[in-house]
Amino acid sequence: MTSLSVEMLAADAVEPITSAGNAQLGIAVLAGIAVIVLLITTFKLHAFLALTIGSLALGAFAGAPLGATIDSFTSGLGKTVAGVGVLIALGAILGKLLADSGGADQIVDTILAKASGRSMPWAMVLIASVIGLPLFFEVGIVLLIPVVLLVAKRGNYSLMRIGIPALAGLSVMHGLIPPHPGPLVAIDALGANLGVTLALGVLVAIPTVIIAGPLFSRYAARWVDIPAPDNMIPARPSEDLEKRPGFGATVATVLLPVVLMLVKALVDIVVDNPDNGLQKVTDVIGSPLIALLAAVLVGLFTLGRAAGFTKQRLSTTVEKSLAPIAGVLLIVGAGGGFKQTLIDVGVGQMILDFSKNWSIPALLLAWLIAVAIRLATGSATVATISAAGLVAPLAAGMSTSETALLVLAIGAGSLFFSHVNDAGFWLVKEYFGMSVGQTIKTWSVMETIISVVGIVFVLLLSLVL
Repeated sequence: MTSLSVEMLAADAVEPITSAGNAQLGIAVLAGIAVIVLLITTFKLHAFLALTIGSLALGAFAGAPLGATIDSFTSGLGKTVAGVGVLIALGAILGKLLADSGGADQIVDTILAKASGRSMPWAMVLIASVIGLPLFFEVGIVLLIPVVLLVAKRGNYSLMRIGIPALAGLSVMHGLIPPHPGPLVAIDALGANLGVTLALGVLVAIPTVIIAGPLFSRYAARWVDIPAPDNMIPARPSEDLEKRPGFGATVATVLLPVVLMLVKALVDIVVDNPDNGLQKVTDVIGSPLIALLAAVLVGLFTLGRAAGFTKQRLSTTVEKSLAPIAGVLLIVGAGGGFKQTLIDVGVGQMILDFSKNWSIPALLLAWLIAVAIRLATGSATVATISAAGLVAPLAAGMSTSETALLVLAIGAGSLFFSHVNDAGFWLVKEYFGMSVGQTIKTWSVMETIISVVGIVFVLLLSLVL
C-alpha cells in the first residue's frame, strides 16, 4: 500500500473556497452529512433534494461564500452526469431488453434445469450474478423473486437456502462491479481504470459471494425457517411471449461489455504501448461507452428481435427503460455535486492530514467512511458517492491497481448492515414474508458478511499488487 503525504498532493491541490481550519471543516462535514441523513430518514425527502441541501449546508458551515458553494455543486453535478450518465442509461436499456425479451427467464430456466438438490443454492448464486451484471439491484430482485419463491415451493427447499444466494449475487454485483451506478461514480471520482477495477472486482466478488451466499445460507435457513408465501409469487415477464431468445445468445450479450472491458485492461497491462495498433483498437472497443453501446445494439437483435419484438416494440422498450433511471441520475448527479463541494472547501486536505497523523491505511479509511454513511443514510449509492468524494485526494500518487482497490473498498463499505432506513431491507422483508427481526438475522447479516469479507479480500490483494 502506498503511503501518501500531504506534500504529494500539493502540486495538484485546488485552492479551497474557504480558509476554515481542520476543526471547522470537520464540524462542517459532520453537519452536512447530518443534514442529509436527517432529511432522508426523518423527513423522507428524496435523496436528490437531500444531497443538494446538504451540499449548501456543508458550504455554509465551512464558511464558504454561497456563490462559490453553488458553483462547486453545479460543477460537480455536471461532471458526474457527463462521466457516468450515458453509461447508466445504456445499462438500463440492456437490462430492460434482458427482462422484457424473456432472456433473463431463459437463463434462469436453463440453469435450473441442470441443477437439483445440494447444487441448487449454487445455481441460484450463478443466476443472480449473471443477471445482476446489467440490472439495477431493485430490478434484479423483482425479476428473481418469482424464481426464488417457485423453486423453494416446488422443490420443498428452505426459502432462505434458495433466497440468500440469489440476494448475495445481486448485492455483490451492485456494490463492486461496474456498470452499476455506485462503482461507476467511484471510478469517475477517483480517476480509476474501469477495466482494472472490473477485473479486480471479479476477483473479490467470487469468494465474497460464495461465503455470503451458499455458505451463509445454511445458517440463515436454520435461524429463519419459513415457507415461501403463496400470495407473493408474481407473474414472470416472459409468460405472455410466444418465443424467447436462446440461452447462449443471451449470456453472450450480457457478458459482451464485460469481456470487451477486460480485454482492454489485459492488453493495456501486457502491451503497455499507446502507439501499438492492437492497444489502440482495444482502447476504443473496451471503453465503457463503446462496450455498453455495442451490447445494447447487439441486444436489439439477439434479445429483442429473437423474442419477436417489432421495431415499434423495441422503440417502446428502450423508451420505457429510460424513465425509471431519472431519479437515479439525479441522485448520482447531486452526489457528484456534494463530492465536489467537499473537495473545494478543503476537506480532502483534512482527510490527508487525518490519514497521515493517525496512520490509517487508505483502503481501511475509505471502507470505514462508506460504512458510516451507509449506516446513517441506508443508501449504498449515497454512501459510495459521498465516501468517494471524501477520500478522492488519497488516490493521488496511487498506482492503477491501488486506485481500483480503493474503489472496491468503498463499494464493500457501502453494503454494510442494511437495516430499516434502507428501501432494499423492506423490499426483501415484504417479498419473503418475514418479520423485521427475521430480516435482520438473514438479509442484514448477509450484507454485513459481504462488506467485511469484501474489504478483507481487498486488503489481501493490496499486499500482493
